[in-house]
Amino acid sequence: MEGQIYKIHSDFYYVDDGKNCHECKIREVLKKRRERILVGDFVEFENGVITEIIERKNFISRPSVANIDQIIVVSALKEPDLDLHQLNRYIALAKYYDIKTVLCFNKEDLGKDRVVSSKIKNIYENLGYKIVYTSATEHTGIKNFEKLLEGKTSVLCGNSGVGKSSLVNAINPNLNLRTKSISEKTQRGTHTTRHCEIIKINDTSRIVDTPGFSNVRFDFILPADVDLLFDDISKFRDDCKYSDCLHINEDGCNVLENIDKIDETRYESYLAFIDEAKEYKERIKFEGKKEEKSKKTVHNRQIAMISGKKRQSARNTLKQQVYKEIE
Repeated sequence: MEGQIYKIHSDFYYVDDGKNCHECKIREVLKKRRERILVGDFVEFENGVITEIIERKNFISRPSVANIDQIIVVSALKEPDLDLHQLNRYIALAKYYDIKTVLCFNKEDLGKDRVVSSKIKNIYENLGYKIVYTSATEHTGIKNFEKLLEGKTSVLCGNSGVGKSSLVNAINPNLNLRTKSISEKTQRGTHTTRHCEIIKINDTSRIVDTPGFSNVRFDFILPADVDLLFDDISKFRDDCKYSDCLHINEDGCNVLENIDKIDETRYESYLAFIDEAKEYKERIKFEGKKEEKSKKTVHNRQIAMISGKKRQSARNTLKQQVYKEIE
């Protein structure tokens, strides 16, 4: 049978085959292949045992979820105040994984700041992002939000307290997702979602309820690749004097020559991501790039490979037996 994993808890994987839900364990050979199974993975299973993982169309590593159609970045206009730098992180992350992105600005009932609204329009509409404004408490914009979800599996991401769970509850009150108001002291939200889980909104739409994305860092790519995550910066990169230009203070940098065409907050976010990427470059400078494979293909099937350490251990044992026989 085939189905999709909608929840993982401890060593149990919960699979939806379209009609029923099944509690499964993972086949031992998949563990030996060090296969990592994610929420959203389509799998083959039999008698409560997952036997194979079907190839993914995409995935996000943190939080871990696979086979999604779009990322909806939810931000609050107020309480907590809109953080454009954090918004840029989410957008850049979706860009890295090449997943369609939609921007939702919630808590419209608390009022729009003209300066903030102008920035949203001038920056993100010009970059081609679809934008919706909502208020989960006043139930405004909910129909538009619901249309975004129609027929898709969507990941909602955003800081804690921006109203992700409240928006889902506004569409389908029967779900009754746990919500919590922001802290009066810190003006920040607290985590209400503890794990990734695919939730059916209706017959055609699903959302992936995830813990907050607040720890997103770009310490996994090289500095020279960061500008590819910014469409408003990368369009100038080809005319830079040097192919490895980081657009900071280099001579003949076409990005710096056009800096007046790039929003200040976007460029500040870019510089912050560059610093994080430099940490990654420094970390891997003296590391070997060769990775030992955990599986190989034999007769069109993937099987687990024995690691180098285990192979050496087996050889040592064999040598000892030979020496004993000789003695």
